[in-house]
Amino acid sequence: MTPGSQASFGTYGGRPVSFVRRGTRLQGRRQAAWEEHSDRWAVDVPRHVANTSVHPDYTFDAEAEFGRRAPLIVEVGSGLGDAVCHAAEENPDKDFLAVEVYTPGLANTMIKINSRGLTNVRVVEANAPEVLATMLPPGSVSELWIFFPDPWHKSRHHKRRLIQPEFAELAAKALKPGGLWRIATDWSNYAVHVRDVLAGSTAFVNMHDGERRGPESPLTHVWQTGVESLVGGAPVKEGRAPVSTEHTGPNEGIDETGGWAPRFEGRIRTSFENKAHEAGRMIFDLCYRRV
Repeated sequence: MTPGSQASFGTYGGRPVSFVRRGTRLQGRRQAAWEEHSDRWAVDVPRHVANTSVHPDYTFDAEAEFGRRAPLIVEVGSGLGDAVCHAAEENPDKDFLAVEVYTPGLANTMIKINSRGLTNVRVVEANAPEVLATMLPPGSVSELWIFFPDPWHKSRHHKRRLIQPEFAELAAKALKPGGLWRIATDWSNYAVHVRDVLAGSTAFVNMHDGERRGPESPLTHVWQTGVESLVGGAPVKEGRAPVSTEHTGPNEGIDETGGWAPRFEGRIRTSFENKAHEAGRMIFDLCYRRV
């Protein structure tokens, strides 16, 4: 199987895609891993108009792929594969599909799959909305995970955020009734955006509606401390001034809505999440059930 080698088109279904492909070239152990393991662990999907697209006639057969019938968990934006491989190792009775457009990340994931002897993980290099829209059969997914998606901080880029009303409809289509959608972000503005989007959907119920509001809300903490405005997008290096982020959203002082979930214990703390903690940012977890 050959990895994608050129930039994806900038739109899907009339909307801008939520990602920019910043690296597809493989070298060293990543190249070796792709050549050796992609035929086994990577789903070879037929393309449509771009090298991360999925042909609308293609359907993923999880039972045939994994050789059994088991709950399917899909992680969108699996990065280097830390979370999905840890979860697969801890839950051998479940199957996992890692959806990612960063080719080196998929190669890293296959290295982990092979070194840990995992048989319940597959990876796919594809645009997530297309995966949910046509590749996955309706009602075939037990859980959908999206951890730390690109927040697209600037207001003019908010349209590129992955989680939008249209995406929620696709998630509802793929998830089975009672299925869970788990989300985590380290940016309060995106957290509020997600909460608003899902509040407007009749297909989902917040599993922690009204919880962690007021003084207990991480959003209240951000508003009252101004932590995101102070630390910006990365830890402040010694001797340097804090990086300002001007797109953290309106400050209401106290979050009376809440709805934040406790930290998902099944999500390993990755280097990405560690960097968020080091930068002083709060982690926002949300969990929704498909009606």
